[in-house]
Amino acid sequence: MVHRQRPKLGQHFLSDARYCSRIADALDLCPGDLVIEIGPGHGAVTGLLASRVSRLVAIELDTELAAELRQKFAETPEIEIIQGDVLQTDIGEICRHHGVDRCYVVGNLPYYITSPIIHHALQFAAQVRAMGLLVQREVSDRLVAQPGSRDYGYLTVFTQLYSSARVVFQVPPGAFSPPPKVHSAFVRFDMRAGGPIVSSESEEGLLRFLKQSFAYKRKKLLNCLAPVYSRPKVEQELGRLGVPLGARAEQLSLKQFVELFLALR
Repeated sequence: MVHRQRPKLGQHFLSDARYCSRIADALDLCPGDLVIEIGPGHGAVTGLLASRVSRLVAIELDTELAAELRQKFAETPEIEIIQGDVLQTDIGEICRHHGVDRCYVVGNLPYYITSPIIHHALQFAAQVRAMGLLVQREVSDRLVAQPGSRDYGYLTVFTQLYSSARVVFQVPPGAFSPPPKVHSAFVRFDMRAGGPIVSSESEEGLLRFLKQSFAYKRKKLLNCLAPVYSRPKVEQELGRLGVPLGARAEQLSLKQFVELFLALR
């Protein structure tokens, strides 16, 4: 079969069997687990994952690829192919449908929509045990960045709110078909025990606070927050936390952000 290429969808299909096996091994899957695979493409990793668990649900946006996958895995009843947009998919509902409390999420994410997919998936952190995502290396650097580094930003703090992320291994362009112009990395996300570190009532407000804090990358945090909060109050709380008034958002840890948010509410 000739594999069609669809650069318009940002698809670079993982084709190197060695890296496919490393992905399948990376999440410590057990026979009773449920895996939700995002963007299975031609199914290079799908069968390997399904051989380790009792059920795999693959979500593929492309209608022709979804049809190809249904044909390829027609004799594999533990694999279900859903043709649809993952951003419109209720991961919690899939878990409930299959009678499990939590699942694993695995995916080779199109570069142009990586951040929205990560945001969407982490909204279901309570129903996810862990995620393994293949992303552009530049994105992986942002996901695991430390405060004060140039890669540290809103995506970093958002990810830390729900999970602990680490780069498991790098993937070269030659492992894909067609090869991308950039290197990739496989990132594992382990969800926080007990969920986010703030109450569900405060979670939405904290996310708005983080977006406001990082709204202007070159601005001081004080100036980012002053249009929304009392400037003297922000100055007071920054001082209490030992944060210089000239600090920028990328210099604060998640813990400091949470403490500042709770103090300014």
